[in-house]
Formats: sequence, C-alpha cells, structure tokens
Amino acid sequence: MNLLHFKKKYIDGRLILLLAAFYTLFYIVFISKTLYMRAYVYKEVKYSMWEIIIHGYLVDWVIVIAFMSLIAISTKRLIVKKVPWKNIFLLHLLLSIFIGVIIRIVVIFYSVLMGELSLNDLNWRDNVTSFMHVVDLNFLIYFAMILIIYVYYYIDQIREVEEKRGLLEAQLLNTRMQMLTSQLQPHFLFNTLNSISSLVEIDTKLAKDTIADLSDFLREILYNSDAKFITLHKELTVLEYFLNIVNVRFSDHLTIEKEIDPDLMNVNIPAMILQPIVENSIKHGYSYDHTDLEIKIAVLKKNGHVLLKVENNGKQITQDTQELINSGVGLSNLKERLYNLYGDSHSFIMRNKEDGLGVETLIELPIKV
Repeated sequence: MNLLHFKKKYIDGRLILLLAAFYTLFYIVFISKTLYMRAYVYKEVKYSMWEIIIHGYLVDWVIVIAFMSLIAISTKRLIVKKVPWKNIFLLHLLLSIFIGVIIRIVVIFYSVLMGELSLNDLNWRDNVTSFMHVVDLNFLIYFAMILIIYVYYYIDQIREVEEKRGLLEAQLLNTRMQMLTSQLQPHFLFNTLNSISSLVEIDTKLAKDTIADLSDFLREILYNSDAKFITLHKELTVLEYFLNIVNVRFSDHLTIEKEIDPDLMNVNIPAMILQPIVENSIKHGYSYDHTDLEIKIAVLKKNGHVLLKVENNGKQITQDTQELINSGVGLSNLKERLYNLYGDSHSFIMRNKEDGLGVETLIELPIKV
C-alpha cells in the first residue's frame, strides 16, 4: 500500500482538527482554573504562568495530539479489519495508561534538555507519584477523545451508507427502466407479438401463455422497483417469464438447462441480477457458426458464498472482458450495483470456457438470508 493510498484511506484531517480543538478547549478551561487557583488559593508561586504554559502545557498538548492522531489512524484500521470489540476495548484500556507513561517520559527528557533537571536529580518515586496523581484524568481524557473518534467514524459511516442507499435506489430504478426500454424496443415487441400472432392459429394455449409471460415480466419491472434484494425464488420466477418469451422466439434453436441448489431458494440476492447475464449470453452467443445455443444456469453454494453461473456453447469473446462488461448498459450497471452492495467481498467474472466451447459468467456473493 503506497503512502498516498494509506493517507486517503486512514488519515482524516478533519478528525485530527476536531481532536485538537477538543484538547485545546480542555486546556483553556484548565488554564482558567490554574489562574484562579494562583490568584486566590496558592500562597506561593514558583514559576510564572507563561513558563508553565510553554514548558508544561504546550509540551503535553503536542504529545497528546500526536499520540491521539496515531490512535485515530489505528482505530480506522481496526474498524476496517473488523477487529472484535472486546479486543479493541482491552487495547484502548492499555493505551489510556500508556499515554500517561509517554507524557511523563517526554516531560522528563524535555526538562533535562532544557537544563531544568539533571539525571542525577531524578527520583523515580516522585515521577511515579506524579504519574499516579493524574492517571485518572489521563484515563478520562483518553476515553473522551476515543468517544469523539468513534462517534465521528459512526456518523461518517451512516452518511456513507445513506449515500450508497440513494445511489443503489437510483441505479436499481435505472436498471429496471433500461431493461424496460430495451424490452420495449420495436424489434423485441415486433418479434414477440409476431410469434404470438403465429401461434394463435397453431397453438392458442401457448399464445395466451406468452401474452401472460410478457405481461408478468413487464409488471415485475414496472411495479416491483423498490426492493434492492429479493429471494432467489422470486428472481427465478421473474427470469422464467423472460425465458418463456425467448423460447417462443428461438424455438428449437435454444436449450435452457438449470441447476439450482434448493437450499438457496430463500437466500436474498440483488434484484434483476440473472436476467441481464442470461440475455447477454443469448445475444452474444449466436453467430454464423453457432445457430443452436445451449444456455446453462446454475446457482450453487461455494465456500459459504452463493455462486451464480451462466454459460453457453456459442461464440467466444474476442475483446477484453472488462471492456465488454463496461460497454453494455445492463452489465455495467450490474457491476456498479454489486460493488456498492458488497464492496470487495464479491467477484464478477466473464471469460471464455477452458474447453473453448462458449463463454461463462460467474458471480460470487456472500450469503444473505
């Protein structure tokens, strides 16, 4: 991981400024209290207030802000890596004590450097006493700043989730409208209606079934546009409407095979995920040398994930697969939706089959019930 990527992913300048502002406010209150105590309570004053601020408070402020900036960066890494909360709490408990030790060591080093203290004059019992005198205050300040860090990241995550939700809803609606537009293209309706017209005299029942399938398919696209996830059972039902229409058009030149794990029927998957893949497999599978096409659709469980696999025995891909995915509206939209839903925890692969007979598309998703 290069430095620029690390900075972008883990370092948040606004959070560090917020921590600095909090600790500055704490010191403003603390200095105000000290001024009052010096004026009305303490009978004897050894150092001027300016010396205390410069040589005491300022050193402490720099140490704490530098230390808490590192803690903020580490906390972001812990959240990203999903470390258990028990481990995180124990770590912060140790660090809340460790920060007091660090401050005490740096103050001693600074005092020696400034000539205010010699190594021979060091009294470890006095230093331990000084450390214990403020250990409770250090503990409270540390966890107050930790609370700020976690609240900041929590609000940031909520904002990011809301932005993704809005984007996903827009993308899902866009996908459905694009699918509707593509299905309502003149050649699609002409071919479908022409097939129905031909069937009326030959097979009235099949003609009625095709009209029903077309109606049900368009209804699903138009009226069920709110859900980002649907069950596999529902997804296969919608896909069946589409396949029935396609089967009428291509008749004996298209064979569809399915291999569905029955245990996955109630698993939630992104809505309208199979149809664009199957449609792409049919559209690009036919060629001059491939007039009969076999489409195999498989939904299986693999290593705790759902594997969606669509393959054909048709024309192979001659261009870059990522370029092909990005060039198609349905596939590129699907790629973006999957990334927004799953991040890096999914895979989307389109490639030529190893046996050289066709193309396969594989999507692997975490199981979501």
